[in-house]
Amino acid sequence: MNPYAKLITSLSLLLGTTITISSNHWMMAWTGLEINTLAIIPLISKSHHPRAIEAAIKYFLVQAAASTLVLFSSTINAWHTGQWDLTQLTHPTSCLLLTTAIAMKLGLVPFHFWFPEVLQGSSLTTALLLSTVMKFPPITILYMSSHSLNPTLLTTMAIASAALGGWMGLNQTQIRKILAFSSISHLGWMSIIIIYDPKLTLLTFYLYSLMTATVFLILNTTKTMKLSTIMISWTKTPMLNATLMLALLSLAGLPPLTGFLPKWLIIHELTKQEMTVAATVIAMLSLLGLFFYLRLAYYSTITLPPNSTNHMKQWHINKLTNTPIAIIASLSMLLLPLSPMILISA
Repeated sequence: MNPYAKLITSLSLLLGTTITISSNHWMMAWTGLEINTLAIIPLISKSHHPRAIEAAIKYFLVQAAASTLVLFSSTINAWHTGQWDLTQLTHPTSCLLLTTAIAMKLGLVPFHFWFPEVLQGSSLTTALLLSTVMKFPPITILYMSSHSLNPTLLTTMAIASAALGGWMGLNQTQIRKILAFSSISHLGWMSIIIIYDPKLTLLTFYLYSLMTATVFLILNTTKTMKLSTIMISWTKTPMLNATLMLALLSLAGLPPLTGFLPKWLIIHELTKQEMTVAATVIAMLSLLGLFFYLRLAYYSTITLPPNSTNHMKQWHINKLTNTPIAIIASLSMLLLPLSPMILISA
């Protein structure tokens, strides 16, 4: 890709995200979302592979439909109330349309079908952007209008997302698809709590982005795309694969690691809101996700499974692990002792 084109798309991504998260007016928020959508499409389709082109077209169609719904929702609300402020969404139809639009943008169930396919057609770095940066503006809109959303609808979509994300990830062999279903499952955790504690949703998103960035950057360093190649990647970078195992277990939410913090806080908050059944169900559904994270961890470090592989075993690579991976890997595993400080600052 031309360096100037890459610079323009990167700056446009930054600009679109900044406009959306800093705006109070619906039209400005919509403009930021559109700039973001148009900026990421060249990054998805840059390989010129048919699968990448298909992913870019799917992404464009879904995001265009979602943006139309955002515009439609804000126009109806302005028509009935005379307000274009993001925090003044009061009309019931507008609230319903906005919830649908943001669910499409994020990939919540039942609007999740595009997300695994788009991630599978993208490179690992673009998939990282789609899983983290591109979800920040819609979550910000959800955060600002959280007080006017329908609790029953959001809870239903959240539990369905946690269930489907865990269930569909069980049978996958492509790592990008596994991480796509992992993202859908985590979005279920974020959206179930947003009405009761919006700051906790943002904290969960930040920690999820940190852990996902660690996993994607490690996979990008070892050039691993599927389970059959992750089996033999330990010969190239043994320490990096051990780190990958810990990052995956953190993403699963196991107690000594960072990923346990948001799940613990969400279950605690749901119990305080007398939603014990929802808390129990979503905690049980996270065990599905734990299974495929453990499978990935098993494939990456513990031992070679008794399968024949067509890939040539490679020995150590000379390239040293870069500093950013070391920093974010440490943060994605060791932040749990700092949870009191994190809670105070949040």
